[in-house]
Amino acid sequence: MSGVDVSQEEDGQTGVGELVVITGMTGAGRSTAAKELEDLGYFVIDNLPPSMLAEAVRIVDAGQGRSQRIAVVVDVRSGSFFQGLRSALAHGVRGRNTTLVFLDATDDVLVRRQEAARRPHPLQEGGRLLDGLQRERYVLADLRSDADLVIDTTNLNVHQLTDRIGESFGTLDTMQLRVTTISFGFKYGIPVDADYVADMRFLPNPHWVPELRAHSGRDRDVSDYVLSRPGAEDFLEQYIRLLTGVAEGYLREGKRFMRVAIGCTGGKHRSVAMSEEIARRLQELGYLARAIHRDLGRE
Repeated sequence: MSGVDVSQEEDGQTGVGELVVITGMTGAGRSTAAKELEDLGYFVIDNLPPSMLAEAVRIVDAGQGRSQRIAVVVDVRSGSFFQGLRSALAHGVRGRNTTLVFLDATDDVLVRRQEAARRPHPLQEGGRLLDGLQRERYVLADLRSDADLVIDTTNLNVHQLTDRIGESFGTLDTMQLRVTTISFGFKYGIPVDADYVADMRFLPNPHWVPELRAHSGRDRDVSDYVLSRPGAEDFLEQYIRLLTGVAEGYLREGKRFMRVAIGCTGGKHRSVAMSEEIARRLQELGYLARAIHRDLGRE
């Protein structure tokens, strides 16, 4: 679809984000594509009536800023509203370069997927599933011909589809693995959303060193103390090796977020120092890594 050239906007603003409209056959992978775009940083809106497309973009612009990239899923669930999609796209959305993505697959594959999901087709109308798919193909025929990108998912699994979306819409930053190291105190509980958990209580506790007790693992004196203890360097070398190996597997499987929890007793000294150091070493290896400290200041 022809979008508006952001360099020629009336107000002269640049850096306006892309608008991706996802449509296609039921069972062809619209939800998977939308989830991948969300992981890539898009603001995703599902099942939006086409007549509300321009208004939805305006609301996101006002709330998130005009650089925010937007993805909208529009399909036959919108009923009669769906018929207005071609018109909405033809008129364009002011200030947005728009890309129409159409997901398709063969009827036999779509039937198999819908039966596995145990869901009726929205256009089935009490008949056969195949009847609903044929009605849908008729309704979508013109949009398929208008699409900027048609992806046939017949022979694609979930990971291969996310790869295709990533190749088409990902940037260097969004396609990299993002690692968050989270320091925490065991006495406050283990983070429930951690992919990996490591226990730093094998190291001497700076809490028992009077001149270090009031400081945290973010302070140089505490960090130097923790990192210089016997076993600290060996742990770091082995754990970084483990995490980088896992990271490559994550990327192969289409996962781009890893949360690594590093714990000690109270989440103030050892876990904080080690979380910072692990994030630093991962950054040196080219990963997008950051350290956050869940329980720091809680004591």
